Amino acid sequence: ELMTGYTMLRNGGVGNGGQPWVLRWSSRIRLTWLSFTLFVILVFFPLIAHYYLTTIDDADDAGKRIFGPRTGNELCEVKHVQDLCRIRESVSEELLQLEAKRQELNSEIAKLNLKIEACKKSIENAKQDLLQLKNVISQTEHSYKELMAQNQPKLSLPIRLLPDKDDVTFPLPKSNRNCRLHNCFDYSRCPLTSGFPVYVYNSDDYPFGSSLDPLIKQAFEATVRTNVYVTENANIACVYIILVGEMQEPVMPKPTELEQQLHSLPYWRTDGHNHLIINLSRKSETQNFIYNISTGRAMIAQSTFYDVQYRPGFDIVVSPLVHAMSEPNFLEIPPQVPVKRKYLFSFQGEKIESLRSSLQEVRSFEEEIEGNAPADYDDRIITTLKAVQDSKLDFVLVEFTCKNQPKVSLPTEWALCGERDDRLELLKLSTFALIITPGDTRLVISAGCAMRLFEALEVGAIPVVLGEQIQLPYNDVIRWNEAALIIPKPRITEVHFLLRSISDNDLLAMRRQGRFLWETYFSTSDNVFSTVLAIIRTRIQIPAAPIREETAVEIPHRSGKAAGTDPNMADNGDLDLGPVETEPPYASPKYLRNFTLTAMDIYRNWNSAPGPFHLFPYTPFDPVLPSEAKFLGSGTGFRPIGGGAGGSGKEFQAALGGNVPREQFTVVMLTYEREEVLMNSLERLNGLPYLNKVVVVWNSPKLPSEDLLWPDIGVPIMVVRTEKNSLNNRFLPWDEIETEAILSIDDDAHLRHDEIMFGFRVWREARDRIVGFPGRYHAWDIPHQSWLYNSNYSCELSMVLTGAAFFHKYYAYLYSYVMPQAIRDMVDEYINCEDIAMNFLVSHLTRKPPIKVTSRWTFRCPGCPQALSHDDSHFHERHKCINFFVKVYGYMPLLYTQFRVDSVLFKTRLPHDKTKCFKFI
Repeated sequence: ELMTGYTMLRNGGVGNGGQPWVLRWSSRIRLTWLSFTLFVILVFFPLIAHYYLTTIDDADDAGKRIFGPRTGNELCEVKHVQDLCRIRESVSEELLQLEAKRQELNSEIAKLNLKIEACKKSIENAKQDLLQLKNVISQTEHSYKELMAQNQPKLSLPIRLLPDKDDVTFPLPKSNRNCRLHNCFDYSRCPLTSGFPVYVYNSDDYPFGSSLDPLIKQAFEATVRTNVYVTENANIACVYIILVGEMQEPVMPKPTELEQQLHSLPYWRTDGHNHLIINLSRKSETQNFIYNISTGRAMIAQSTFYDVQYRPGFDIVVSPLVHAMSEPNFLEIPPQVPVKRKYLFSFQGEKIESLRSSLQEVRSFEEEIEGNAPADYDDRIITTLKAVQDSKLDFVLVEFTCKNQPKVSLPTEWALCGERDDRLELLKLSTFALIITPGDTRLVISAGCAMRLFEALEVGAIPVVLGEQIQLPYNDVIRWNEAALIIPKPRITEVHFLLRSISDNDLLAMRRQGRFLWETYFSTSDNVFSTVLAIIRTRIQIPAAPIREETAVEIPHRSGKAAGTDPNMADNGDLDLGPVETEPPYASPKYLRNFTLTAMDIYRNWNSAPGPFHLFPYTPFDPVLPSEAKFLGSGTGFRPIGGGAGGSGKEFQAALGGNVPREQFTVVMLTYEREEVLMNSLERLNGLPYLNKVVVVWNSPKLPSEDLLWPDIGVPIMVVRTEKNSLNNRFLPWDEIETEAILSIDDDAHLRHDEIMFGFRVWREARDRIVGFPGRYHAWDIPHQSWLYNSNYSCELSMVLTGAAFFHKYYAYLYSYVMPQAIRDMVDEYINCEDIAMNFLVSHLTRKPPIKVTSRWTFRCPGCPQALSHDDSHFHERHKCINFFVKVYGYMPLLYTQFRVDSVLFKTRLPHDKTKCFKFI
């Protein structure tokens, strides 16, 4: 049946008719079978293979594994395969690290981009704010100018009047004896802004010039050549000067001839107004030959005057010109101590002619008294002084008869005895020197009296002038009672008691003042001529020409190197340095009192004994300092008060405060071929508040290296070239110094900012003194009877080294132009002692010791090259300097002090409930 069915299927059906059906059924069977077979292969074969493989891998024989995973060592048994594997692993690790870094950098870049955008916005906002502030400042300045214009009158310089030289319209006084400035002086030739030009005739162009004393003429001409007021343009001159004496007697012209020659001067203008006739005397016997000459309206300056000849406030009594062509030898001048000398007083002289015989009119003594003729007290004086000498209560020496021929003198005048050297030796042994005025009171001053006064002041004998009617030299501008005793002759019996009653302090003060007057106004031809000019200029109220400043020749240098900040310098402890100056350098305010100084401060300017700061000595050369260095701007009320609330400690730390709340200082740094040390010191000044500029005094002839890059410290650095290597260059008044305060500092000084700022604050409270850090003192060596310089640690000091100290610029002028040249010469000789010289000068002027701040005793930086102070001869030279300076000044001006200023207030922390603050210094 199966076969039958099969056959039927093949045939497509039952019989012949069923074949198609069989074919269709067969076709379906194949497809089903094929699909089933494929399904079984695809499903069961992987399962069987997986089972087989896992069974093989689980076999115990590890060596027969075929398809299982193997270790790296098994796969890398070959050497080069192992190297490749290591390289692959290293590269993979580096790639992973680089990828991590790339992602990190992308993140940072994104953050920085955000910050850049924020900064750009901030800059734009700041620019807008700055522009607004500039507009506000501009508007404020405009408003300030408008207010100042409303409150101040509009002033302009006066028009200078220059009359024609033939002008004769000047009103005539009733008599030449009545001449005063208001009726005999032409002010139109001397405007306030003229600068006081002076024209000096050349005496050699006139016949009387050949009769002049050669030394007098030579000294006068040398002085004229260097005077700042002398001009060669006679048409603009304010005053015309002619030298007529001292004349040599054998060739002296007749009075009528000299008068004709004077009246023929090209600018005499008929009456000689605005002319000054100078008759200098080098000897005590100089005659008053001008007495018989008609001088018209010309002023006269000489050492001998009669009362009918002398016109107070118009003529000038001058001192004799003893040192015509030579400077005083300070080594020959005796010291000012001890105060009391061998003789209480001394006098040597001889009276050639009595008063009675000298009277021109023949009348009795009683008639002279009735006619207001002076009584002759000389006999009483002789008797009294001899009685004092015989009493032997004090050693005195009086001689009324000369051992040798006395000098020629005027009638009734006490003639000088002996030679000048002999007289000086006696005065060196005398505490007081008696000067007896002529018996004829019509003789208000004589060359002999002036010579006695000169010699007494020169050697430190205090003058005692018997006769109050005398007109001492420059008496209208000098307070002679501070240096001399002027006693009426009727009090001769009280003189001994008076001289014994004067204390040692007063004696030393008078002797010191007399020494100052002699050095400043008497000692040299320059001093005498300049004093005469200064008196005239002061009388007509013209301000003095500014004292010259040293022109700073700058050495070109490259800057731009950013200065770092030394952590030692930046560590200010608890001290708040105050606001950092972000504005341009601020110079000290200008001095605006030039035109009223001479009118208001005549006596203060001329009578400047070493004393308080406001009594500083003005020299006759230039009594007024330039506006950049006016010392009177502080401590004397001359500056406008800047204001400030005050009364609390906050302002003390937050600002400078005080009456001058805005002020800066200049650093002056002396250096010599130590570039690395210098650069380090300059970098330490970076960020220092209130610093105006730095003046580097390059003391070496060798210029700095061309490739040297100077640091940028935020303020100008001026490198000044000097003419020679001198330590005196440290104190030159450079014109680049525009502040009153100067911080003199060595190139190897190592000071913190807080120390410098504290020293600046202290100096502002004591502007007349040296304020600094390293203290030293002097001591008396008893065995050797000399002074010693000592740098050991001590609680007492008398000097502050200027290697790190503040001082006023005014002292730079005095040190360079007024202090005796002998001191500066010794500094150059030893290349040492300039700091001692400055301490001597300031103590001599102020009579005050310096001020030491902080406990620091040394200030040298560690590791710096050796300085001059490390030399073995350094201290020996300083011993010699001190003793030499004492001889020049005549006494020891240094003063001891135990006063030291420390910054207690800065670091004191007070509870909030405390309402009072005490500062202990």
